[in-house]
Amino acid sequence: MAMMAIPWMAAPGAGGFKGLLRNRYVGLGGAGLLFAGALAGVVTLLGPMTARPPHVTIDLAQALRHAPAGWREALAPASGPLSVTEDIVRLSERPLAPLAGVSWNAGDVIKPAAGALPTAPLAGLYAPGPGGPLPIIAADGRTPFDAYKRPFVGNGRPKIALVVGGLGLNARATRQAIESLPPEITLSFAPYAEGLQGWIDEARAHGHEVLLETPMEPLDYPDNDPGPYTLMADGSPPEIVKKLEWVLSRATGYYGLTNYLGSRFLGSPAAYQAFAGAASGRGLGFIDDGSGARLTGGGLPRASAERVIDDQLSAAAIDQQLAALESGAMQRGQALGAGFAYPVTLDKVARWAGGLSDRGFQLAPASALAARR
Repeated sequence: MAMMAIPWMAAPGAGGFKGLLRNRYVGLGGAGLLFAGALAGVVTLLGPMTARPPHVTIDLAQALRHAPAGWREALAPASGPLSVTEDIVRLSERPLAPLAGVSWNAGDVIKPAAGALPTAPLAGLYAPGPGGPLPIIAADGRTPFDAYKRPFVGNGRPKIALVVGGLGLNARATRQAIESLPPEITLSFAPYAEGLQGWIDEARAHGHEVLLETPMEPLDYPDNDPGPYTLMADGSPPEIVKKLEWVLSRATGYYGLTNYLGSRFLGSPAAYQAFAGAASGRGLGFIDDGSGARLTGGGLPRASAERVIDDQLSAAAIDQQLAALESGAMQRGQALGAGFAYPVTLDKVARWAGGLSDRGFQLAPASALAARR
């Protein structure tokens, strides 16, 4: 089934939302011009139309005949009539399944690497939500955390895990991270990314486990604004859950969440408990960049990074932070770091990871360091 790639949301920020408005109105205007031209051609050929204009009806059930069981129900809205625009967005942003290894981003062929993770969604791990499919705990007790994380077996060496985030907004950096970093490195994606499901599919085809970034209120909000679906520290539990469900409905295949900003939100025990309770109820984990290191409770698998490796954006500073991760792993048996998909970060991490085993460490996915607190 041919699908139209339609941006769902621009990156956060004033410029992004102006761009979103431009895209919608330009798209509508272009469609109107095309329709007017086509109509003029029909009138020229057939003469004035006095009867009802012709129309085409697409049988959605027939179009979705190859979809996984339950997927059609997950695409349907919770209430109200079907919306053509919403249907197109859902179908373009969450393709039913890769067909013959086709990537939905650029028409490229996805070549699964050795150790590729299963294609999402997995049966029994999603259900309809107000904005699209949502992760759930399966009837047999399987959780998305267990089903979508990368399998790991320790070899007795000190473990080091690294999360590289900010992916999906820059195509070149995203592809570089997916293809150049070892599969043990965890990748996290922005929920505002266009073609998000396609990127997650590619990451998993290369063996990477995936986290979904959750925008959270920082201390300098609104000067630093993570976007319209930011979880606010003073938000009521229903409001926090509603915004979180929008984030969760963007794609499938992630085993947990990570914070995007969030120093103020994660400093509020009440706000965190509302977030953690909702995530735990859906069988997800939470890996933070260190902002939530002191948090306890919530009933979900947790891990906190002990350092952000590219706070200072220079090759020498990143090398120092990576060396500090090794030192921490030697002392405590494991260490977790976080970084952003800057070109220098991707380059330094790829080189560092290549020699990690020779230095006596084991590279591990972030999920292997998560524990219930």
